[in-house]
Amino acid sequence: MPQRIAVVPGDGIGTEVTASARAVLDAAAAKYGLDLAYDEFDWSCQRYAESGSMMPPDAIDVLRAYDAILLGAVGWPGVPDHVSLWGLLIPIRRAFRQYANVRPVKVMEGVTSPLRGAEPGGVDLVVVRENVEGEYSEIGGRLNRGFPDEMAVQESVFTRVGVERIARYAFELARTRRGRLTSATKSNGIVHTLPFWDEVVAGVAADYPDVDWDAEHIDALCAKVVLDPGRFDVIVASNLFGDVLSDLTAAVAGSIGIAPSANLDPTHASPSMFEPVHGSAPDIAGQGMANPLGAVWSAAMMLDHLGHEAAGADVLRAVEHSLRQPASRTRDLGGSADTEQATEALVRLVAEA
Repeated sequence: MPQRIAVVPGDGIGTEVTASARAVLDAAAAKYGLDLAYDEFDWSCQRYAESGSMMPPDAIDVLRAYDAILLGAVGWPGVPDHVSLWGLLIPIRRAFRQYANVRPVKVMEGVTSPLRGAEPGGVDLVVVRENVEGEYSEIGGRLNRGFPDEMAVQESVFTRVGVERIARYAFELARTRRGRLTSATKSNGIVHTLPFWDEVVAGVAADYPDVDWDAEHIDALCAKVVLDPGRFDVIVASNLFGDVLSDLTAAVAGSIGIAPSANLDPTHASPSMFEPVHGSAPDIAGQGMANPLGAVWSAAMMLDHLGHEAAGADVLRAVEHSLRQPASRTRDLGGSADTEQATEALVRLVAEA
């Protein structure tokens, strides 16, 4: 019985990099005898411009039947970002309880970190972001629109269930890596939600005496990620802090263009969603310049989640090997390859792995 993948290419370079990811997935499937079936959906800002909605009213019910979702990117000039995100990405995350946003970061050979001393093999961390509550709640509103005393209120929501489950996921992940966890907080300035976060994380930590952990205020943590990124293994953070940290750490590794992410329902009760971090990049869309590695690495994470760890490892090795040669690196990384050439190299490397 095939494992069904819903593909939502989205906007801009999303359509290009999802095509690359599918080509690499096909190579891995052929090598390992995997039965993967794809259905593609045109949900996007273009659809919004034509119909007034990013996706149809029954989109969540449609997606529920799939084993995983592969997303390209959403966003396009003329459609406000909050419309595109709250019209597609965030509803999917929340409907399927994809509470763990997982973003691995490595300095790889062939990619130069902007930081002196950040060498390949020396930076290898994962940001685990709480993905469905926290600072990105829907609670709040605006009052007195258009008047001088107009105001806006946005409420953060931290539940014990939400904080405990993301902390537990992060501690379990740290156990499989180097056994080191850092919790991002700001409990010296945010008086209710972040002390609560600290208390719950500490309670979970008691179940993991084999994991060395500490808590860092987010401002100091950002500085330490820049000054000494090699010290970090797993960083667990709230929705907002994790969002910021994952882009910062990707930049530390040399390129947000290769950064992957997984939006996971760790229970497997609902489909999980996999997407590159980089966004839709309208300025280079359609020019063959898109770097496919973020989408391909995300596809490797999808294979892992679907139980095909060996295939996922081959895809990640292909990503790492492709970066070592300028001929298979895209121009944003100092190479000479266009999107198609980079994809062809990845397909070849998967077959040869």
